[in-house]
Amino acid sequence: MSRIGKLPITIPAGVTINVSDENVVTVKGKNGELTQRVHPSIKINMSEGEVTFEMDTTNDTVDAKQMHAFHGLYRSLINNMVVGVNEGYEKKLELVGVGYRVSNQGNLLEFALGYTHPILIMLPQEISVETKSERNQNPLIILKSCDKQLLGQVCAKIRTFRKPEPYKGKGVLFVGEQIRRKSGKSAGAK
Repeated sequence: MSRIGKLPITIPAGVTINVSDENVVTVKGKNGELTQRVHPSIKINMSEGEVTFEMDTTNDTVDAKQMHAFHGLYRSLINNMVVGVNEGYEKKLELVGVGYRVSNQGNLLEFALGYTHPILIMLPQEISVETKSERNQNPLIILKSCDKQLLGQVCAKIRTFRKPEPYKGKGVLFVGEQIRRKSGKSAGAK
């Protein structure tokens, strides 16, 4: 059995979980509603305040190794959904570089990252965004959502606009992230 898959998920107050006949799990909470289809080889058991997952050994469509992987995967996905609709997730990105700026109008972000043109990106409705530009501080982007997977995808997309480079450390990076720095050409010269 999967070590992660064996762990039960406790359902906090204010969160409801519904499982349909097609193995579609719907989680509702104060921050929104999320759905996830679960593979038929995994059984979902609901009890008072807890959700547990079991592998269906009668299902011959999936080999044992894949079934163990599904066991832990779907438990983690459903747990992320429960945490998301109850507490929510937040990611902070900072722009490091001279002249790098960001502004937003609603869910439309506009970046100035040293290119000849501004970069515009429209964020999904499930994500709320806030930008901060203070004097003598790097511009910050604060993204919040109940969907951890969508939030991670959006952060990865924003990061691709200007990846952090190892020589000067400029680019779009997560707050608190350490960039491995390289020395320049002068270090190799004798």
